This record gives sequence, C-alpha cells and structure tokens, in this order.
Amino acid sequence: MFNTETLKGKGHLRGRAGMRGAGRLGQDGRGARGGGGPGHGRGGRRRIFDGGELRLVLLKLIAETPRHGYDLIRAIEELTGGAYAPSPGIVYPTLTLLGEMGLIGEHAADGTRKLFAITPEGVAHLEERSAEVAGLLARLAALGDLQQKTDSAPIRRAMHNLRNVLQHKLGSGLDDDRLHAAVALIDETAQKIERL
Repeated sequence: MFNTETLKGKGHLRGRAGMRGAGRLGQDGRGARGGGGPGHGRGGRRRIFDGGELRLVLLKLIAETPRHGYDLIRAIEELTGGAYAPSPGIVYPTLTLLGEMGLIGEHAADGTRKLFAITPEGVAHLEERSAEVAGLLARLAALGDLQQKTDSAPIRRAMHNLRNVLQHKLGSGLDDDRLHAAVALIDETAQKIERL
C-alpha cells in the first residue's frame, strides 16, 4: 500500500477532475446547465473520484489495452456517456505516479505520444482492489445512465427556449403582477413534470 499523506505532500491529490463539454458541466464546476447536474454537491461540484480512485480506474483501463493519456480521457468520457472527462492536468500526473509506483510502464509505440502498459505489479494491485475497481466502474456507468436520461435534445431545446424568453422578458422589465404570473407558470409546469 502507499501513504496518501505522502502523496498529498507531493501535490498528487490536490487537483479536481474537470467536467467538460458544451451542454455538460462547465470547467469551473458550476455547470453549463445552471447546477444540480451529475457531479454536483452542495456549494458546487463534488469530486467524481477521491484519493486513489482515479489511479485505479486508469490502471484498469490500461490493463484492458495499452493506452495513451488522451485515450484514457476519451475512454472515461465514453463510459459516462459524455458526462465526465478528467482533465489532462489530473490524468498525466496520475500516470506519472502510477509509473513511479511501478504499476505501469511505457510501451513501445509509433509517434511521439507515450503508450502505457500495465506491469505485473499493476496486475497484482488491481486483483487486490478488484471489488473497489468494480464499484468505481459501476459509478461511472451510473453517471452515464443519468446523462442519457437527462440529456435529451428536445428537453435541452425547450429549456433553452424558456431561458431565452425569461431573459427577454426580464430584460424589458416586468411589473410585479407579471413577474409573479411568470413564476406561477414555471412552478405549475415543474409540478406537472414531477407528476409525469
């Protein structure tokens, strides 16, 4: 096992993985959709991975097939249906750490990008932590399922339309009666959707 306090001191656990993509959560963690989406907690984004969890996911993906750093980012993004992709600023230092731990090594590759392969020590480490790895992959799959359920194009279009109408009306100024009428319509619509 490794000492997480030592790793914190080296800065390996300080960063947070970024959320990416238009229509997904923004890099700042507040969310392009206005919050409340996958990966959000009170006061902003919660971490998708804590401590050594990203290391285990990357190691598992590398065990399946040797990969480049960019391939690992895309693989995680695919597992989550596009809801989450760790930032290069988190992935590449984590790969360096996995190499320092002797769990991965560079594999012969064409081109300039480093291709990483798992070592026998890495295989043993994954076997020791197999239940945790399965749980992490299940978490990513659940995030992908949630993304698929909530990322419908017609819903995005309707929400965009509502936002534009509200911005236009509020920008032109609404008296108190019209403002309260708009709020009542939004609340009524929310209640009807909740009952679907």
